[in-house]
Amino acid sequence: MMQPATTLKRTLSLPMMILYGLGTTIGAGIYALVGEIAGVAGSYAPVSFLIASLMAGFTALSFAELSARYPYAAGAALYVSKGFAPVRVSTMVGLLVIAGGLVSAAAMINGFVGYLHQFVAVERLAAIVMITLALGGIAAWGIAESVAIAGLITIVEIGGLLLTIAVSRSGLASLPDRWLELVPSLDISSWAGIGAGAMLAFYAFIGFEDMVDVAEEVKEVERNLPAAILWTLGITTLLYLVLMIAAIMALPLADLAGSEAPLARIYQYYTGKDATIISAIGMFAVINGALIQMIMAARVLYGLSSRGQLPALLAMVDPRTHTPLFATALATTIVLALALTGRLASLAEMTSLIMLTVFALVNLALWRIKRKDPHPPMVRVFPFWIPLAGFLVSSAFVLAKVMSWMAP
Repeated sequence: MMQPATTLKRTLSLPMMILYGLGTTIGAGIYALVGEIAGVAGSYAPVSFLIASLMAGFTALSFAELSARYPYAAGAALYVSKGFAPVRVSTMVGLLVIAGGLVSAAAMINGFVGYLHQFVAVERLAAIVMITLALGGIAAWGIAESVAIAGLITIVEIGGLLLTIAVSRSGLASLPDRWLELVPSLDISSWAGIGAGAMLAFYAFIGFEDMVDVAEEVKEVERNLPAAILWTLGITTLLYLVLMIAAIMALPLADLAGSEAPLARIYQYYTGKDATIISAIGMFAVINGALIQMIMAARVLYGLSSRGQLPALLAMVDPRTHTPLFATALATTIVLALALTGRLASLAEMTSLIMLTVFALVNLALWRIKRKDPHPPMVRVFPFWIPLAGFLVSSAFVLAKVMSWMAP
């Protein structure tokens, strides 16, 4: 097989990868998810977040080990091919990951336009075209530049969460006197709500599947990429727990659960000021997620192409930008077409099912790989039961989602 003349360039350091991971994990969803989880789990919502972190952690650890074993682009598709061998299965998984990322990016762009209309009167179709092409241009510019921009927006996103926590400090100060409110009893009904809340919170932790797709652009990848995945999981867990506790300390549960913008509501409650700044940060969180999904999809297209599973054109890397321009252009074109249709609700729901299926396959692949090669050199391995637990958790989510669709 003929290799491309120019390869991807290793420019991403550990701090940049942590910011990239936080950018793909901490999205606009958390700005609304707090209220939804409080609605089902009540004051035990922090417990739901903690359980969700543990459940997502199994798959995160699997991706961390696999990224050190196979530090190449294509991510999940490559891992599945190593575990199950058939190329067709690998290609199918890669295409599923690409489809999920592109549909998600298109949905986010539509969401961004919705936010934008609150600030500026702009025609919808023109806005979608301009935003999508701008994101495609940033993704094509260079991986270091793209991740730097995504990282700056991520810092703003985290700043929004920290600002909400900071204005809630008087509520947090009451935690020593009210901490028993957050501790669940042995009542089954309480744990049913906690479990439902964990199902919702699970989606606030996934993002590591996007991180592994830039493996060929990470410095000291065998060390830095697994470390970045673990740092991302730890930081998001801490932020979400503190944020959820601050929310419960601030507002009555009924008020919190009924709010479509709970973080803005908390900001208003404590400051008595308009929460435009929180809404604006949420808007940038949406567009940051779209950018990262487009970068990810282009890298999976490149990875599959470089292994002969897709047309060779998609593996061509520009010698100036060191980015796969044809793959990026294809990803941008598909996102634009999807975003312009505007009929993405059902596709977005399907995306979560696709990614959970991919998680199940990746965990099972690692379990099979560990049986054949339990202790590869220079790779940090995790206990044998970790991928098995990740497979069971992901499969349970898939089953629950399918059953919910089948229910009358």
